[in-house]
Amino acid sequence: QRGEVQFTTKILRALSLNNLDELVRWAQTADKMEVAMLTPVVFEAAASGDSRVMEIIEEGARVLCEYTEAVATRLHALAPKVVLLGGLFQRDSIYNHAFRRRLKKTLPDARVANSERAPEFGAAWLAAEMQSWPEIRTEPAPDKIDNLAAALTEQRNPRSENLEKMSAQELVKLFVDEEKFVGEALRAANADLARAIELVAESLRKGGRLFYIGAGSSGRLGVLDASEISPTFGASPELVQGIIAGGASALQRSVEGAEDEGSNGALAIDRRGIKDVDVVIGITASGRTPFVLGALARAKSLGAKTVLLSCNPARESRGRGIDLAIDLAVGPEILTGSTRLKAGTATKIALNIISTGAMVALGKVRGNLMIDLNTSSTKLRDRATRMVAELTERDYDSARGQLEESGWDLRAVLKKSGH
Repeated sequence: QRGEVQFTTKILRALSLNNLDELVRWAQTADKMEVAMLTPVVFEAAASGDSRVMEIIEEGARVLCEYTEAVATRLHALAPKVVLLGGLFQRDSIYNHAFRRRLKKTLPDARVANSERAPEFGAAWLAAEMQSWPEIRTEPAPDKIDNLAAALTEQRNPRSENLEKMSAQELVKLFVDEEKFVGEALRAANADLARAIELVAESLRKGGRLFYIGAGSSGRLGVLDASEISPTFGASPELVQGIIAGGASALQRSVEGAEDEGSNGALAIDRRGIKDVDVVIGITASGRTPFVLGALARAKSLGAKTVLLSCNPARESRGRGIDLAIDLAVGPEILTGSTRLKAGTATKIALNIISTGAMVALGKVRGNLMIDLNTSSTKLRDRATRMVAELTERDYDSARGQLEESGWDLRAVLKKSGH
């Protein structure tokens, strides 16, 4: 029992989760790559003698043996040579031994050996057989570096050049004063933000979906806004989705180099099954993140509507197959290049405007009340009860009783009451 508690604690810590309920919800939506991230935790527990974890490893070895036997049978190989390669076999002797032991029972004449070379050698061999090779850059081209350096978000802010010499009060005043540039940038983009609402609403009416895609702080803001739509407006989690370079692990920590390949952005779009009725909003403060631009180009080629949300009006990606560009010129950051500051604030507000505006257009709001909210907590059930009581002019207990009878279907109760 103690071992199970310790193992569970390590799993929760690895996933930055707080309790078993959150773990269950994570398991319901995690893909195979996210599950694979837990491998080090599993093998660490096995090495410490955790019998339940050893059962998991033995089961994994059993399944792999069945696949191996099936392949050998298909190839009519009575004494196949089985070469083990990959991280699990190379790094962990427990799994290696478990697989060999089980395979000995099912294919006693199999010749098993670890690969003498890493899998990368196989990739290199295949590349050598190719007739032509794509151009690969080991570092950004000079013009790309110059373009980034010229970005408004990379310029030094003259008002914060003595940041380390400021008192706490002076620093707070500077931060508050700088926020006026966020408001100015948003006001200047009013027409573009309105057009974005119309694009998204039109797509969702046709059965399309909204995707945010970004890297680093921009990606996290997209995932955050997407995650709020389902509980706020009672929408399917599939309706608005966030994609971040580097996957789920990038939500808690930086994933080096995840944003530098446009092909990875295109692949992320393909994996989500983007269609021509969907809208993809690329979020990049500099306006030149390869992961985002690659994703937008791929989405556009599939017929989807594309929006670029940037804080750098001078970006070079202007007009490159983008249906709508929203430029939020917030100016240089207090901390040079730290776009989680003013750029992050402006981006968050812009996403709030676009998603809320689209949901209003879809009829999910009555006045300024959320009539489709997901009553999944005590606070939200209380809010729904007060809403029914106000709109139907009933007392609190009567309103709650109606909601309970309907299975907490707020829209149905209001419709029944003529609202």
